[in-house]
Amino acid sequence: MTATKILFVVLDGISDRPCPALGGMTPLAAAKKPVLDRLAKEGICGIMDTIAPGVRPGSDTAHLALLGYNPYTYYTGRGPLECEGTGIHMEPGMIGFRCNYATISRDGIITDRRAGRIHDTTALSMAIQEGVDLENFNVEFTFRSGAGHRASLALKGEGLGYCVSSNDPKKDGVAPLNVKPVKQTTGDQKTAAVCNEFIRQSSRILFDHTINRERLKNGFPPANIVLIRGAGEMGHFEPFTKKYGLSGSVISAASLITGIGNAVGLVRVPVEGITGSQDSNIPGKISAALRELKNKDFVLVNIKGADESGHDGLAEQKRDFISKTDAALAPLLDIPDCIIVVCADHSTPCTIKDHSADPVPVLIHGDGVRVDDVERFDEYACAKGGLNRICGAALLPTALDLINKAHKFGA
Repeated sequence: MTATKILFVVLDGISDRPCPALGGMTPLAAAKKPVLDRLAKEGICGIMDTIAPGVRPGSDTAHLALLGYNPYTYYTGRGPLECEGTGIHMEPGMIGFRCNYATISRDGIITDRRAGRIHDTTALSMAIQEGVDLENFNVEFTFRSGAGHRASLALKGEGLGYCVSSNDPKKDGVAPLNVKPVKQTTGDQKTAAVCNEFIRQSSRILFDHTINRERLKNGFPPANIVLIRGAGEMGHFEPFTKKYGLSGSVISAASLITGIGNAVGLVRVPVEGITGSQDSNIPGKISAALRELKNKDFVLVNIKGADESGHDGLAEQKRDFISKTDAALAPLLDIPDCIIVVCADHSTPCTIKDHSADPVPVLIHGDGVRVDDVERFDEYACAKGGLNRICGAALLPTALDLINKAHKFGA
């Protein structure tokens, strides 16, 4: 029998390096994960360089590569994709930024770049949208909340550039930076001036907002400044359906991933209770994926909590989240007529608290797969698998071949 559906489960940042806190094991190797191990045992495994050996992937470039969109061709910056993910329709030529709500002291020092990982900033974003005025620049803007402390900013107007810096110093204890043009063009200079004015006006609004006064009263850091980065100009993406002849959906709490899905034409599937953090409703994501597979050919599910633990350097928490995720994946063992692909988009080692270029484990499970001898899903075991070492751009074509949707090269 030949399967007709493809399910991509991307375990965001799950791959790691040996962790001293785990006796030299990776969180994935140390975790109890009977479901993933069974999928590995019944499938074919390997390791994968999402972009290329030695290249540290961002989540954005990694997911573009996994979906078969060459990031060297399509990627101009993370901002436009974040905007799409928060519900802002990005027309070609619009400028987008990814944003963080952060905490700044009265003397101008950033004390928490994530504002205590604040959740539900909708009211703050609405106040900014209603209160900031950029008419003097003849520029329209849209500002929307994302998951947790994240948000996005889109600019639309004549004569804008996207080669501008960030106001984010990338660390606490220092003052925010001024946004500057990276290239001394008129467009980039205008965008830098617009951004600095947006930050100035929005901070004034946030300092006096009721939510922030209440957070201070209750001992929580206020979300009183917006840090913007990842500037980019929205381009054109060939629709996924046209590119592959498949209908598809995306399920993710991360606005970046839903934004990439939106940009290529995957349908966003909302799921109650998904946060992109340790408390995310993972069973809800899997249930939604199974429902989507009844009517769609392809579903991408992103599960992000392990990446958060890696960035925070919490190896035990990452291990435990992997076990929690594994239990939620149990329904995957009974999916008929489906090729299941499980991989990471990048490694996020707890020892460096950032993405690395280490290859990630990958498995493919389903009808037609040449089962290898691997019995565990981790960085070490998968390196001995039948897929060997592949690049991210090869993964979807491999799955397409297994559902008999690959095109012959030559006569």
